[in-house]
Amino acid sequence: MLSCKDVSRLLSLSMDQSLPLRKRIEIRIHIWFCKACPNLEKQLLFLRQAARRLDEEALQSDQVKLSAEARERIRKAVRP
Repeated sequence: MLSCKDVSRLLSLSMDQSLPLRKRIEIRIHIWFCKACPNLEKQLLFLRQAARRLDEEALQSDQVKLSAEARERIRKAVRP
């Protein structure tokens, strides 16, 4: 079974890339039994959503002086 340290690393990694099915299952099993890791997962998801909202607001703001091409590159980098 994965340790909390392993799960925290994998949860963070899963925000940037898809994990193999086996790892995803191991994480779910761990989270089912652990009291702390579900909170970490919720916090990571919250931070991800907040960063995306902030990104959208910044890109739509008149204060940001970026070309349409630069805005699109940023959008693609933030949303894989």
